Amino acid sequence: MTLACRGVLACIVLALALSACRRDETVTAYGAADKTWRLIEIDGKTVPYEANLRFPEAGQIAGDAPCNSYSGAMTVPYPWFDAQEIVATQLACPDIDAEAAYLAALSEMTLSEVLGDTLILSTAEGRKMVFKADG
Repeated sequence: MTLACRGVLACIVLALALSACRRDETVTAYGAADKTWRLIEIDGKTVPYEANLRFPEAGQIAGDAPCNSYSGAMTVPYPWFDAQEIVATQLACPDIDAEAAYLAALSEMTLSEVLGDTLILSTAEGRKMVFKADG
């Protein structure tokens, strides 16, 4: 095998290895993609406000909290959940306390489970957020 062939072969092997590493292993690939998940309850209590969660592409979350839209990163493999770098627009509204509670709860969640049209986020300590897919 010539040196040029070995170089090309090495590049092909490296490219295949890197593409395998980039495969989406997040909740997005396990049934959460292409849906808008509407918050139904937190810790067993029905929420009196509107909030939702989406997974627009691998490694990202987005949604609408009671007052503002938000986005963030989520790159851990399923069934883990770790919303990171959450940023939100800065509009004020009467539900701003509910929004703060929602975003705080979302950032605490560590596990995810997709059961058809239900998404459950939870913590080891027993906190739970339940979402239903719209549509």
